[in-house]
Amino acid sequence: MASIGFSEETKISVIVPVYKAEQFIEQNLIEIKKRIQEMFPVYEIIAVIDGEVDNSKEEALKVKGIEVLSYKENKGKGHALYHGFLHSNGRFITFIDCDLDLNPSQIINFVPYLTSADFAVGSKRHPFSKLQYPFLRKVLSFGFFVYSYLILGVHLKDTQSGLKLVKREVLEIIMPLLLVKRFSFDLELCFLAQKHGFRTVEVPLHLTYQQFEGVSTTIRLKDIFAMFFEVLLIRYHYSIKKTYQKNFWKNKNWQ
Repeated sequence: MASIGFSEETKISVIVPVYKAEQFIEQNLIEIKKRIQEMFPVYEIIAVIDGEVDNSKEEALKVKGIEVLSYKENKGKGHALYHGFLHSNGRFITFIDCDLDLNPSQIINFVPYLTSADFAVGSKRHPFSKLQYPFLRKVLSFGFFVYSYLILGVHLKDTQSGLKLVKREVLEIIMPLLLVKRFSFDLELCFLAQKHGFRTVEVPLHLTYQQFEGVSTTIRLKDIFAMFFEVLLIRYHYSIKKTYQKNFWKNKNWQ
């Protein structure tokens, strides 16, 4: 691990976006902390409550040794991850969804891939991935990949999975440019990483779909339309309005 910057002193920041998870968030944060401790001597875990709409914050605060951030209004997964990143200081950053469809122990498998890359993205369509999740979600995921490839040309076959490992310097450049705060945040992140020439690589996943009693997992039609619209919005801001390019230079001291 030392060859890519990991050592006994290297700190990793684990950012967990949380929304309407009061039923399981305490248990899952305990599990995340346990697994991260086993893999990395120096770490921080930041849970970001994306809207205080239930008791997720109170449940998360029960877990010792984890930083809990929150704000009143739901602003989307992208905003939650950005908020967590701003409060982090690790050399490497990992994003992991709070439902634990993806076992946190898998993050150690991402480390060797950063030998030749800046950004390791868990991919459900990697030939070595092992998947247990509903057929409809597989169809929608594949459809979104084809659509986003046609519109944006992102070469990654899966940008939406909830497990990623990235070097801090990559996010320091890309995070301030992000415009999408909800469904297509992951795609926008990967798109901009590609446009900036950062080396991105897909990593195999073991995904086991979790369904919690009383927690709705229905895929709403309006959410699907919102994701497809956001892809067009990304292309518009990059190719026509040049918003990303303008914001990039606004963040630079040398002009």
